[in-house]
Amino acid sequence: MTILSYFSFFRILTMSASGNRSSHPMSFILLGIPGLENSHFGIAFLFCVMYVVAVVGNITILHIIRTDHTLHEPMYLFLAMLAVTDLVLSSSTQPKMLAILWFHAHKIEYHACLIQMFFIHAFSSVESGVLMAMALDRYVAICFPLRHSSILTPSAVGKLGAVVMMRGLLWVSPFCFMVSRMPFCPSQIIPQSYCEHMALLKLVCADTRVNRAYGLFVAFSVVGFDMIVISISYAMILRTVLGLPAGEARLKAFGTCASHVCVILALYIPALFTFLTHRFGHRVPRVVHVMFANLYLLVPPMLNPIIYGVRTKQIRDRVIQGCCGKDP
Repeated sequence: MTILSYFSFFRILTMSASGNRSSHPMSFILLGIPGLENSHFGIAFLFCVMYVVAVVGNITILHIIRTDHTLHEPMYLFLAMLAVTDLVLSSSTQPKMLAILWFHAHKIEYHACLIQMFFIHAFSSVESGVLMAMALDRYVAICFPLRHSSILTPSAVGKLGAVVMMRGLLWVSPFCFMVSRMPFCPSQIIPQSYCEHMALLKLVCADTRVNRAYGLFVAFSVVGFDMIVISISYAMILRTVLGLPAGEARLKAFGTCASHVCVILALYIPALFTFLTHRFGHRVPRVVHVMFANLYLLVPPMLNPIIYGVRTKQIRDRVIQGCCGKDP
C-alpha cells in the first residue's frame, strides 16, 4: 500500500468514525505562539528561512543520490529515506504555521487537524526508525567491513525501510482513530501552531486514560527501542574503533559517525523535551514549550542536509561541482 493510498484510506476511516457524531467541532483554532503575538511576523520569517533551507537541502540530497549511481549504497539510500521523511514532516506543518503567523489564518478544519496529527506522529516515528537503521549500517560498516555489502544488500535496505515505514503508519493509526471517536468540549482552542495528540486530548470531554496510555506505549516502544539499538550499535562501534592500531584509522571512523550522532541529538533532544513537558512539565512556561515544539519539527529537517552536506565528502563534492560547474 502506497503512502497516498494509505492517506486516502485513513481519511475515509476518520470521516466515517466521526461523521455520525455531533460532538466534534467543525474546526479548531490554532493560536500560533501564545505570548509572542507581537513577534509573530519576525518569527515567521525565521521559520520560513528554515523551511526553505530544509526543502532545498533535502531535495538537493535526493537529486544527488538519485543521479549519482556510485552513491547507491546503504548509507546514502538511508540518507535518501531520511530526506523524504524530513520533507513530509516539515511540509505537513510549516505552510499552515506560516499562514497562522503571517496571515492570522488560525482556523483548521477538523479532519485536516486529524490528518496533520497523523502525519506528524507517523513520520516522527519513521524518522527515528531511519536513524536506527543508519546506526545499524555504521555498525556493520565499521565492525564487519568485509561483509558490509553482503549483509546490507539493496534488497535488505529496502525491506528495512519498509518495516520502519509500516511501523510508523500502523503504530500511530490507532490513537488517531481513537481521538476521532471522542466527544469534544465546547472549547476549540489549541494553544500552539499545529495539531498533535496531547493537545487534542486536552479538548476532549471524556475519559482519555486509554488514549494517553496508548500514546505513552507508542512513544516508549518506538523511541525506546530505537535508542536502545542506536546505543548498542555505537557501543560496539566505539569498542571496535578503540581497538584499531592506527590513530588515523580511528579518526576516520569517528568522523564517519560524527555527522550521524549530531543528527540523532538534533532530533531526540527537542523531541524528548516536548514529550516530557506535555505530560509532566506543568511549570514550564507555555511559550518555552510551544517554541520547542516548533523547533522539534523545524530544526532536524533543516540541519540534516547541512550536516551531511558538510561532513560527507561525496555529497559535498557533488554540491561544489554543481555550483561551480567544474570537477571538485
